[in-house]
Amino acid sequence: MAVLCRPAIAVPEHVLTLEQTLQLARDMHADHPQLGLALRLIENTGVRTRYLVQPIEDTLRHPGFEERNRIYEAEAKRRVPQVVYQALDNADLTVRDIDLIVYVSCTGFMMPSMTAWLINTLGFRPETRQLPIAQLGCAAGGAAINRAHDFCQAYPEANALIVACEFCSLCYQPTDLGVGQLLSNGLFGDAVAAAAVRGRGGSGVSLERNASHLVPDTEDWISYGVRATGFHFQLDKRVPTTMKMLAPALRTLADAHQWDVSGLDFHIVHAGGPRILDDLCHFLDVDPEMFRFSRATLTERGNIASCVVFDALERLFAEGGAEQGARGQIAGFGPGITAEMALGSWETGERPAVAGQTRRSAPRATVV
Repeated sequence: MAVLCRPAIAVPEHVLTLEQTLQLARDMHADHPQLGLALRLIENTGVRTRYLVQPIEDTLRHPGFEERNRIYEAEAKRRVPQVVYQALDNADLTVRDIDLIVYVSCTGFMMPSMTAWLINTLGFRPETRQLPIAQLGCAAGGAAINRAHDFCQAYPEANALIVACEFCSLCYQPTDLGVGQLLSNGLFGDAVAAAAVRGRGGSGVSLERNASHLVPDTEDWISYGVRATGFHFQLDKRVPTTMKMLAPALRTLADAHQWDVSGLDFHIVHAGGPRILDDLCHFLDVDPEMFRFSRATLTERGNIASCVVFDALERLFAEGGAEQGARGQIAGFGPGITAEMALGSWETGERPAVAGQTRRSAPRATVV
């Protein structure tokens, strides 16, 4: 079984509190006819702090799509290497051990992908496979885990590296004044994350099964309008109700694996907002405590898009992990409406090496 090892997470240095967010909304939108509703919705998200790649005064200015994307690329290249190296350390791997890099992001664009820059700059082997995923939004963290799992099933001695980079603040649009957009301005934060999936050995979540589910006719519920000024995030008011449609898919996946989703030992899910977690408790019949890691991510860092599942999983590791063989699920939810789901059991340590297997290794490369 492929093992998803301990993730590495980093957030930027610029902090924005709930109180600052609410005051900014009052100051900037004093005449908005639905300001009171927007303020209540922002407060009800449960988000207390977020982290931004730029100071708030720079975040609120819009220098144009080209400059925004330049900032995205520069900040990604500045911040991603540290989480890559930490994730490799966590998995007891080096850059030369990686056979596939899955890079997920929905907040900026590069071509060639960030994967090419990582291979050239950090010393990965030239034959390392590249899989950039750009259009799955918050579901991309789960999708990355599942595609890495698929790869390691096809090539059992291979290792994959997942990198998630989300600078949601670079998508702020000062002219978008709908209640949904104002809510989004108080919900999303910035972060980068990385995690390795080992084909052999390692400790963490031993991945056993994965699946995807698309809710028909919901394509416009979460979307981007791509305009001259960049990405305009569009959030339908029906999005908080999506767990009624997605929870059955989570249960179906567990049933197919002969597990009871209501009796799992851990749950690592994307926390798009508090109602998502509340509804999962109801529809899956699990104790709210089961979602404490996802709720902590939402409270302390906001909705950090594809990075959420890695931040929540890191919190499970920080708590000491789970017992050997403990059963759990990982799930990301995003545009489509799409769910990317995985089941796995906890692996506490190194398993015996396969006879004749050798591990590729090389000194760590220097960032330039």
